Amino acid sequence: MVKAKLLAIFLLASLSSNLIGQVHTIYPKGNKTDNVNHTGDVWLHHVSKSDSIFNYSIAEASFAPGAKLNWHIHPGGQQLIITDGVGYYQERGKAVNVVKKGDVIKCQPGVEHWHGASHDHEFVYIGVTEKTPTKWLEKVSDAEYNSAISANIEKDITELSRMKWQWMADKDVTKLQDLFHQNSEFVHMGGTWGKEQEINIIQSGNIWYKKADIHEVSVKILGNTAIVYNRITLLAVVGGNEVTNNFMVTEVYVKEGDNWKMGSMSFTKLIN
Repeated sequence: MVKAKLLAIFLLASLSSNLIGQVHTIYPKGNKTDNVNHTGDVWLHHVSKSDSIFNYSIAEASFAPGAKLNWHIHPGGQQLIITDGVGYYQERGKAVNVVKKGDVIKCQPGVEHWHGASHDHEFVYIGVTEKTPTKWLEKVSDAEYNSAISANIEKDITELSRMKWQWMADKDVTKLQDLFHQNSEFVHMGGTWGKEQEINIIQSGNIWYKKADIHEVSVKILGNTAIVYNRITLLAVVGGNEVTNNFMVTEVYVKEGDNWKMGSMSFTKLIN
């Protein structure tokens, strides 16, 4: 019971460091480790070693963008408390998970897995590990890591699409101005037009996308282009009248620099 309380106090103290808004608020970055069981740059700071009383060690690991551990196994399990950045976590035979600051990962005993930084963000976590030595396996292949990149992009695009519906409901033309590509096209049941007219329609309230209930989303990535399919029920106000329709909405996003811009959005009315 005492050990459990001490561990809880330590973890709470570690997480509370986020309140100050800095990456390394308690511990130094640590020493850069040799590239033996990982690729890329990784720093490790040993906070507390296991002993005859406490059978777990605690360490902070910091990853440069793109750095990743090899596939490995923790015979006694491990917990990771993500304190900064964006990373990937994958168990053998399962889909990649994109993890961010505030997430907690439970690496189950005996399960083959890998984790590391995303391709474009640093990644920092506090690791609590049972003292049985880690069993290291092969390196993460380019194909495996690229699948993680795709999962990250899909997650970001899905969230951006979801936020876009809220901005349209709020008539937040400032955010929509930034989201819509300068040459974007919008295909409605009543016609096709460009960015300026779409913004004017939303701002004036001629069409108010009042509420979109999203039932299904799928994303396809083609290089710097993302295609999003949304099956929704849309409550809209058109010409002062409320109407509800089921749509399949196709959205096309293009990557410009570090940002995704909406290139087109088209509505197809569904019978059922």
